[in-house]
Amino acid sequence: SSGMKRDIAEYVARCLVCQQIKTEHQRPGGLLQPLPIPVWKWEQITMDFVMGLPRTQRHHDAIWVIVDRLTKAAHFLAIKTTFNAEQLAELYIAEIVRLHGVP
Repeated sequence: SSGMKRDIAEYVARCLVCQQIKTEHQRPGGLLQPLPIPVWKWEQITMDFVMGLPRTQRHHDAIWVIVDRLTKAAHFLAIKTTFNAEQLAELYIAEIVRLHGVP
C-alpha cells in the first residue's frame, strides 16, 4: 500500500544507521525523537501485523500484535488478512478494552 511505503520511507529517512549505510550523495534525515513515556497502563499502544502464515482451521492467517508501551505487555490475536477496520475495532474492544478498559 502507498501508505505503508510512505511510512517506511519516512522511517528510513530518520534512521541514523540507515543513513550511514546509504549512498553518499543522499542527504541524511533527522533523528527519530523519543516518544513521551505513558503514565497509565494501556494508555498508549503500538501494534503490528504478522502476515503470510499458514491458514488455521478457523481460516486465521495472520496475528495482530498489540503492545502496551508502558509495561511492554503484549496481546497476540489471531485474525484473517481479510478483516476490515470495523472488524479489527470490534476485536480490539472484545479482547483489549474488555480486559484493560478505555484509556
